[in-house]
Amino acid sequence: MAPLRSVYMNAALIICEFSKRKTGGRVQRIKLREPEMDIADLQTWIGRSEVVEERVAPFPANALAATLDRVGPAFDDTSVLPPLWHWLHFLKPGLLSRAGPDGHPTRGGFIPPVPLPRRMWASGDLEFTAPIEIGTVLRRVSTIEDVIRKSGRSGELVFVTVRHQILNGDSICVNERQDIVYREPPVPGATAPEPLAAPERSAFSRTIQPDPVLLQRYSALTFNSHRIHFDRDYCLHNEGYPGLVVHGPLLATLLLDLLRQQYPDANITTFSFRAAAPIFDLHAFSLHGEPDETGPSFRLWARRHDGSLAMRATATLA
Repeated sequence: MAPLRSVYMNAALIICEFSKRKTGGRVQRIKLREPEMDIADLQTWIGRSEVVEERVAPFPANALAATLDRVGPAFDDTSVLPPLWHWLHFLKPGLLSRAGPDGHPTRGGFIPPVPLPRRMWASGDLEFTAPIEIGTVLRRVSTIEDVIRKSGRSGELVFVTVRHQILNGDSICVNERQDIVYREPPVPGATAPEPLAAPERSAFSRTIQPDPVLLQRYSALTFNSHRIHFDRDYCLHNEGYPGLVVHGPLLATLLLDLLRQQYPDANITTFSFRAAAPIFDLHAFSLHGEPDETGPSFRLWARRHDGSLAMRATATLA
Protein backbone atom coordinates (compact mmCIF):
# COMPACT_ATOMS: atom_id res chain seq x y z
CA MET A 1 0.00 0.00 0.00
CA ALA A 2 1.33 3.52 -0.80
CA PRO A 3 2.12 5.78 2.19
CA LEU A 4 -0.83 7.96 3.15
CA ARG A 5 1.13 11.14 2.48
CA SER A 6 1.92 9.92 -1.05
CA VAL A 7 -1.77 9.19 -1.64
CA TYR A 8 -2.60 12.78 -0.66
CA MET A 9 0.09 14.17 -2.97
CA ASN A 10 -1.10 12.03 -5.90
CA ALA A 11 -4.67 13.19 -5.26
CA ALA A 12 -3.47 16.79 -5.41
CA LEU A 13 -1.85 16.21 -8.81
CA ILE A 14 -5.02 14.61 -10.20
CA ILE A 15 -7.24 17.44 -8.92
CA CYS A 16 -4.87 20.11 -10.24
CA GLU A 17 -4.77 18.46 -13.71
CA PHE A 18 -8.58 18.38 -13.75
CA SER A 19 -8.58 22.05 -12.71
CA LYS A 20 -6.29 22.91 -15.65
CA ARG A 21 -8.69 21.32 -18.09
CA LYS A 22 -11.74 23.03 -16.60
CA THR A 23 -10.17 26.50 -16.38
CA GLY A 24 -8.27 26.63 -19.65
CA GLY A 25 -4.85 25.83 -18.24
CA ARG A 26 -5.06 27.96 -15.10
CA VAL A 27 -4.14 25.96 -12.00
CA GLN A 28 -5.94 26.73 -8.78
CA ARG A 29 -3.88 26.25 -5.63
CA ILE A 30 -5.51 23.63 -3.40
CA LYS A 31 -4.73 23.34 0.30
CA LEU A 32 -4.89 19.74 1.53
CA ARG A 33 -5.70 18.85 5.09
CA GLU A 34 -3.37 16.49 6.86
CA PRO A 35 -4.89 13.07 7.64
CA GLU A 36 -6.70 12.73 10.96
CA MET A 37 -4.44 11.78 13.83
CA ASP A 38 -4.94 8.56 15.76
CA ILE A 39 -2.70 9.04 18.80
CA ALA A 40 -3.51 5.55 20.09
CA ASP A 41 -2.20 4.06 16.85
CA LEU A 42 0.95 6.24 16.99
CA GLN A 43 1.58 5.06 20.55
CA THR A 44 1.78 1.46 19.33
CA TRP A 45 5.26 2.44 18.11
CA ILE A 46 6.41 2.76 21.76
CA GLY A 47 8.94 0.02 22.44
CA ARG A 48 10.00 -0.46 18.82
CA SER A 49 13.76 -0.77 18.38
CA GLU A 50 16.34 -0.85 15.62
CA VAL A 51 20.07 -1.63 15.63
CA VAL A 52 22.70 -0.05 13.35
CA GLU A 53 26.30 -1.27 13.34
CA GLU A 54 29.24 0.68 11.93
CA ARG A 55 33.00 0.87 11.89
CA VAL A 56 33.73 4.45 12.95
CA ALA A 57 35.88 5.89 10.16
CA PRO A 58 38.01 9.06 10.50
CA PHE A 59 36.75 10.93 7.42
CA PRO A 60 33.51 12.37 8.93
CA ALA A 61 35.44 13.78 11.90
CA ASN A 62 38.05 15.37 9.62
CA ALA A 63 35.29 16.81 7.43
CA LEU A 64 33.44 18.30 10.43
CA ALA A 65 36.70 19.71 11.85
CA ALA A 66 37.29 21.48 8.53
CA THR A 67 33.69 22.74 8.50
CA LEU A 68 34.12 24.20 12.00
CA ASP A 69 37.52 25.71 11.03
CA ARG A 70 39.25 23.53 13.61
CA VAL A 71 43.01 23.41 12.94
CA GLY A 72 44.97 20.53 14.42
CA PRO A 73 46.21 16.99 13.85
CA ALA A 74 44.06 14.91 11.53
CA PHE A 75 41.82 12.25 13.04
CA ASP A 76 42.92 8.66 12.42
CA ASP A 77 42.33 5.19 13.83
CA THR A 78 44.17 6.16 17.03
CA SER A 79 41.91 9.16 17.76
CA VAL A 80 38.92 9.59 20.07
CA LEU A 81 35.74 11.10 18.62
CA PRO A 82 34.77 14.43 20.27
CA PRO A 83 31.44 14.47 22.13
CA LEU A 84 28.36 14.89 19.88
CA TRP A 85 30.33 13.99 16.77
CA HIS A 86 28.74 10.54 16.87
CA TRP A 87 25.82 12.26 15.12
CA LEU A 88 27.86 11.85 11.92
CA HIS A 89 27.65 8.08 12.27
CA PHE A 90 25.03 5.28 12.39
CA LEU A 91 23.13 6.97 9.56
CA LYS A 92 20.50 5.15 7.50
CA PRO A 93 20.46 6.34 3.87
CA GLY A 94 16.90 6.00 2.64
CA LEU A 95 16.00 5.64 -1.02
CA LEU A 96 15.46 8.97 -2.78
CA SER A 97 12.20 7.64 -4.23
CA ARG A 98 10.89 7.24 -0.66
CA ALA A 99 11.60 10.82 0.43
CA GLY A 100 8.58 12.85 1.51
CA PRO A 101 7.66 16.38 0.36
CA ASP A 102 9.86 17.89 3.10
CA GLY A 103 12.90 15.82 2.07
CA HIS A 104 12.72 13.48 5.04
CA PRO A 105 12.18 9.76 4.46
CA THR A 106 8.48 8.91 4.28
CA ARG A 107 7.23 8.34 7.81
CA GLY A 108 6.05 5.06 9.16
CA GLY A 109 9.18 2.95 9.50
CA PHE A 110 11.04 3.14 12.79
CA ILE A 111 9.69 6.63 13.56
CA PRO A 112 5.87 6.76 13.91
CA PRO A 113 4.02 8.46 11.00
CA VAL A 114 2.89 11.61 12.80
CA PRO A 115 0.58 13.46 10.34
CA LEU A 116 1.88 16.95 11.16
CA PRO A 117 4.13 18.58 8.55
CA ARG A 118 6.68 20.60 10.56
CA ARG A 119 9.39 18.64 12.34
CA MET A 120 12.29 19.74 14.55
CA TRP A 121 14.71 18.26 17.04
CA ALA A 122 13.53 20.00 20.20
CA SER A 123 15.92 18.78 22.90
CA GLY A 124 18.41 16.17 23.95
CA ASP A 125 20.11 14.75 27.03
CA LEU A 126 23.36 12.81 26.76
CA GLU A 127 25.73 10.91 29.04
CA PHE A 128 29.24 10.19 27.78
CA THR A 129 30.37 7.17 29.75
CA ALA A 130 33.23 5.81 27.63
CA PRO A 131 35.27 7.18 24.71
CA ILE A 132 34.29 6.43 21.12
CA GLU A 133 37.50 5.30 19.50
CA ILE A 134 37.78 5.82 15.76
CA GLY A 135 38.48 2.57 13.95
CA THR A 136 36.32 0.43 16.23
CA VAL A 137 33.10 -1.35 15.27
CA LEU A 138 30.22 -0.08 17.40
CA ARG A 139 26.48 -0.46 17.34
CA ARG A 140 23.65 1.92 18.11
CA VAL A 141 20.46 0.55 19.67
CA SER A 142 17.50 2.94 19.26
CA THR A 143 14.10 2.62 20.96
CA ILE A 144 10.91 4.66 20.79
CA GLU A 145 10.26 5.57 24.43
CA ASP A 146 7.17 7.76 24.23
CA VAL A 147 4.67 9.48 21.94
CA ILE A 148 2.77 12.39 23.51
CA ARG A 149 0.12 14.69 22.04
CA LYS A 150 -0.12 18.27 23.33
CA SER A 151 -1.62 21.63 22.42
CA GLY A 152 0.51 24.76 22.42
CA ARG A 153 0.31 28.40 21.36
CA SER A 154 1.11 27.40 17.77
CA GLY A 155 -1.48 24.61 17.66
CA GLU A 156 -1.30 20.86 17.99
CA LEU A 157 2.01 19.22 18.87
CA VAL A 158 3.27 15.65 19.04
CA PHE A 159 6.49 14.77 20.88
CA VAL A 160 8.33 11.57 19.99
CA THR A 161 11.03 10.52 22.47
CA VAL A 162 13.80 8.27 21.17
CA ARG A 163 16.49 6.58 23.28
CA HIS A 164 19.84 5.86 21.62
CA GLN A 165 22.61 3.81 23.19
CA ILE A 166 25.97 3.45 21.48
CA LEU A 167 27.74 0.29 22.59
CA ASN A 168 31.20 -1.18 22.27
CA GLY A 169 30.43 -4.81 22.94
CA ASP A 170 28.32 -4.71 26.10
CA SER A 171 29.77 -1.39 27.32
CA ILE A 172 27.74 1.80 26.81
CA CYS A 173 29.73 4.70 25.34
CA VAL A 174 26.85 7.17 24.92
CA ASN A 175 23.38 7.14 26.46
CA GLU A 176 21.16 9.66 24.68
CA ARG A 177 17.54 10.78 24.75
CA GLN A 178 16.12 12.79 21.85
CA ASP A 179 12.83 14.69 21.78
CA ILE A 180 11.45 15.29 18.28
CA VAL A 181 8.47 17.64 17.98
CA TYR A 182 5.93 17.71 15.15
CA ARG A 183 3.82 20.84 14.60
CA GLU A 184 0.91 22.06 12.52
CA PRO A 185 1.59 24.21 9.43
CA PRO A 186 1.95 27.95 10.02
CA VAL A 187 -1.21 30.04 10.06
CA PRO A 188 -0.93 33.07 7.73
CA GLY A 189 -0.97 36.30 9.69
CA ALA A 190 -0.69 34.60 13.08
CA THR A 191 1.29 36.43 15.75
CA ALA A 192 4.56 34.75 16.58
CA PRO A 193 5.16 33.87 20.26
CA GLU A 194 7.17 36.43 22.21
CA PRO A 195 10.80 35.20 22.25
CA LEU A 196 12.76 34.73 25.45
CA ALA A 197 15.61 37.18 26.06
CA ALA A 198 19.10 35.67 26.12
CA PRO A 199 21.63 36.74 28.76
CA GLU A 200 23.77 39.61 27.49
CA ARG A 201 26.98 38.83 29.39
CA SER A 202 29.06 35.68 29.44
CA ALA A 203 32.53 34.49 30.37
CA PHE A 204 33.41 33.50 26.78
CA SER A 205 31.68 33.80 23.43
CA ARG A 206 31.99 33.48 19.67
CA THR A 207 30.10 34.97 16.74
CA ILE A 208 29.01 32.78 13.82
CA GLN A 209 27.90 33.99 10.39
CA PRO A 210 25.76 31.17 9.00
CA ASP A 211 25.63 30.69 5.26
CA PRO A 212 24.30 28.07 2.84
CA VAL A 213 27.74 26.44 2.55
CA LEU A 214 27.92 25.74 6.29
CA LEU A 215 24.37 24.36 6.29
CA GLN A 216 24.95 22.27 3.17
CA ARG A 217 28.11 20.73 4.62
CA TYR A 218 26.43 19.78 7.88
CA SER A 219 23.40 18.40 6.03
CA ALA A 220 25.71 16.27 3.89
CA LEU A 221 27.75 15.02 6.86
CA THR A 222 24.61 13.92 8.71
CA PHE A 223 22.75 12.75 5.58
CA ASN A 224 19.99 15.21 6.49
CA SER A 225 17.82 15.96 3.45
CA HIS A 226 15.30 18.15 5.30
CA ARG A 227 14.64 20.95 2.83
CA ILE A 228 14.44 23.70 5.47
CA HIS A 229 18.25 23.67 5.59
CA PHE A 230 19.00 24.16 1.87
CA ASP A 231 15.84 25.00 -0.12
CA ARG A 232 15.04 28.67 0.36
CA ASP A 233 11.85 28.64 -1.74
CA TYR A 234 10.53 25.71 0.29
CA CYS A 235 11.29 27.60 3.54
CA LEU A 236 9.47 30.72 2.36
CA HIS A 237 6.44 29.18 0.68
CA ASN A 238 5.86 25.87 2.50
CA GLU A 239 7.14 26.32 6.06
CA GLY A 240 6.67 30.07 6.47
CA TYR A 241 10.29 30.66 7.48
CA PRO A 242 12.13 33.84 6.35
CA GLY A 243 15.33 31.99 5.46
CA LEU A 244 17.26 28.75 5.71
CA VAL A 245 17.10 27.15 9.17
CA VAL A 246 20.31 26.40 11.07
CA HIS A 247 20.21 22.78 12.28
CA GLY A 248 19.48 22.29 15.96
CA PRO A 249 22.18 19.58 16.27
CA LEU A 250 24.66 21.94 14.58
CA LEU A 251 23.88 24.63 17.19
CA ALA A 252 24.38 22.08 19.97
CA THR A 253 27.67 20.94 18.40
CA LEU A 254 28.87 24.55 18.11
CA LEU A 255 28.02 25.22 21.77
CA LEU A 256 29.97 22.22 22.98
CA ASP A 257 32.81 23.05 20.59
CA LEU A 258 32.96 26.53 22.16
CA LEU A 259 33.43 24.90 25.58
CA ARG A 260 36.08 22.52 24.22
CA GLN A 261 38.03 25.46 22.81
CA GLN A 262 38.09 27.04 26.26
CA TYR A 263 38.95 23.77 28.06
CA PRO A 264 40.60 21.51 25.45
CA ASP A 265 41.62 18.85 28.01
CA ALA A 266 38.26 18.70 29.80
CA ASN A 267 36.40 15.41 30.09
CA ILE A 268 32.77 16.21 29.29
CA THR A 269 30.45 13.70 30.99
CA THR A 270 26.94 15.07 30.37
CA PHE A 271 25.31 17.51 27.98
CA SER A 272 21.70 18.70 27.75
CA PHE A 273 20.18 21.18 25.31
CA ARG A 274 16.77 22.73 24.62
CA ALA A 275 15.80 24.66 21.50
CA ALA A 276 13.94 27.91 22.17
CA ALA A 277 13.66 29.61 18.75
CA PRO A 278 15.02 28.99 15.26
CA ILE A 279 18.07 30.70 13.81
CA PHE A 280 18.10 31.60 10.12
CA ASP A 281 20.95 32.23 7.72
CA LEU A 282 19.96 35.90 7.34
CA HIS A 283 21.92 37.21 10.32
CA ALA A 284 24.94 36.40 12.46
CA PHE A 285 24.35 34.79 15.86
CA SER A 286 26.55 34.34 18.92
CA LEU A 287 27.49 31.45 21.20
CA HIS A 288 28.05 32.03 24.92
CA GLY A 289 29.20 30.17 28.00
CA GLU A 290 29.95 30.66 31.67
CA PRO A 291 30.69 28.47 34.70
CA ASP A 292 27.81 27.38 36.89
CA GLU A 293 28.46 28.31 40.52
CA THR A 294 26.67 25.20 41.81
CA GLY A 295 29.19 22.63 40.58
CA PRO A 296 31.66 21.52 37.87
CA SER A 297 29.28 22.48 35.05
CA PHE A 298 28.78 25.24 32.52
CA ARG A 299 25.79 27.12 31.17
CA LEU A 300 25.83 27.57 27.41
CA TRP A 301 23.46 29.38 25.08
CA ALA A 302 22.98 30.59 21.52
CA ARG A 303 21.81 34.19 21.07
CA ARG A 304 20.05 35.46 17.96
CA HIS A 305 20.89 38.80 16.33
CA ASP A 306 17.86 40.41 18.01
CA GLY A 307 18.99 39.35 21.50
CA SER A 308 16.51 36.50 21.87
CA LEU A 309 17.40 33.01 23.06
CA ALA A 310 17.74 30.32 20.41
CA MET A 311 19.12 27.44 22.49
CA ARG A 312 20.16 26.81 26.08
CA ALA A 313 22.42 24.00 27.24
CA THR A 314 24.38 22.69 30.20
CA ALA A 315 27.55 20.61 30.23
CA THR A 316 29.19 18.80 33.14
CA LEU A 317 32.93 18.16 33.37
CA ALA A 318 34.55 15.35 35.29
